Amino acid sequence: MTLRTRLTEKLGIKHPVLLAPMGSIAGGRLAGAVSEAGGLGLIGGGYGERNWLEQEFAAAGNQRVGCGFITWSLANQPGLLDVALAHRPAALMLSFGDPQPFATRIHAAAAILICQVQCRDHALQALDAGAEIIVAQGTEAGGHGGTRATLPLVPAVADLVARRAPTAMVVAAGGIADGRGLAAALALGAEGVLIGTRFYASAESLGHTAAKARIVAALGEDTVRTTVFDTARCYCWPDGITGRALRNDFTSRWHGRERELATALEGEMARYQAAAAHGDVETAVVFSGEGADLISDVPSAGEIVSRLIGEAEIALAAGAAHVI
Repeated sequence: MTLRTRLTEKLGIKHPVLLAPMGSIAGGRLAGAVSEAGGLGLIGGGYGERNWLEQEFAAAGNQRVGCGFITWSLANQPGLLDVALAHRPAALMLSFGDPQPFATRIHAAAAILICQVQCRDHALQALDAGAEIIVAQGTEAGGHGGTRATLPLVPAVADLVARRAPTAMVVAAGGIADGRGLAAALALGAEGVLIGTRFYASAESLGHTAAKARIVAALGEDTVRTTVFDTARCYCWPDGITGRALRNDFTSRWHGRERELATALEGEMARYQAAAAHGDVETAVVFSGEGADLISDVPSAGEIVSRLIGEAEIALAAGAAHVI
C-alpha cells in the first residue's frame, strides 16, 4: 500500500507526514532528516533569531525543507520572513495570528502557505489569506494550542475547507504519535499529519537529552495546559492559547497561581533561565502532547517516518477487513 494523497502530490513528497516546526527543537538537522525519509521537515522559527535561522537552514544541507513561524511574534520582526524566503523553502507555515500581512510575500516567493488553526474562525481567516494547506490542531497537541479536540475538529475543518476552497487541503495535528493516528486522520478527511512530540523524542532533535527521556517516561495524564512557562519567559501569548507541557516542580508550584508568579517574576525568571540552560527539566518546560503514552524510545527521524507509514498501512488494512 502506498499512502498517496493530495498532500504528497502538492508538496512532492513520498509520505503524508510533516514535521511540526517546534521552536528551538525542530532545527535543520531534524527537518532535513524528515525530508530525507520522504516527509517534509519544517524548521521551527520560534520567536525569531536571525543567526539561528541561518544556521539551521545550513544544517538541513541539500534537503528540501520548509519553515514555520509564530505569526504574532513574526509581526515584531517581519524581516525574518525575508531571511526564510531567501532559502527558497518548499513551504512556509504560520500559526497563532492573522496570516494576511505576510501572505502576499509568501505567495510571491512561490512557497506554499500552510496555516495552523485551532477553530473555525481561524480556518476562515487562513482561507481568506490564500492558505493552500490548513493544519487543524487539536488541544491534545504539545506546545501551544487551543481548546478543540482533534477528533471533532479535523472533520469539521475538512468540511469547511471543501465547501469554501476545494483545492485547499487539511492536515491533522494533535495527539498523533504513531501510524494509527495517521490512519485515523485520513479517515477523518485529512490529507496527512503534522507531528511534533514524536519527533521531539528523536535522535536529531535539538531537545535536551533529559527532556527526551522525560517524554519517553511520560503518560498523557502527565501533561497540563498552562501559561506559567510563558509567564516565566515573558512571552505574552494571545488570549485562549495555552501550552501543553509535562508537569514538573515548576507547574506544581505555580499553575493556578499565575498572578502570584507575575509579581514574583524578577527572581523566578532568573531561576528559570538557569534551569533551562542546564537542562533541569523539573523547572524548565518540556512541551509534550497527550500522545506521550505512545512514545517509548528515541530513534532516528527516518525510523519514525518508516514506522508511521508501516503502522498506518496495517491499521488501514485491518480497518478494511472489518467491513462486511
